[in-house]
Amino acid sequence: MANILITDDAAFMRMQMKDILTKLGHQVVGEAENGQDAVEKYQELQPELVTMDITMPEMNGVEAVREIKKINPDAKIIMCSAMGQQGMVVEAIQAGAKDFIVKPFTPDRIKESVEKVL
Repeated sequence: MANILITDDAAFMRMQMKDILTKLGHQVVGEAENGQDAVEKYQELQPELVTMDITMPEMNGVEAVREIKKINPDAKIIMCSAMGQQGMVVEAIQAGAKDFIVKPFTPDRIKESVEKVL
């Protein structure tokens, strides 16, 4: 079981992710709706894992990964991307993200990714 911070600008996506992670036995300790929010909540909550959307207002997921990695070089982050965002996914992995899930995601894929990263 891990403490997880969910980051997505769409409330529906956060709800869906929270539902799946909770059913897998994890604790969702916080939710962020943009990269800036995610960085602040990461500092405050110190989660073991972060799920990070790529395209968000104010600060995108790739920038947020870089900022979180400055706070904690060992941070575990899983990117959540829409189809056709391969370029940004590669950039996020280079910035330090550990894995990525393509939307729409399935509970099995989330479980597999979380287990791999943790």
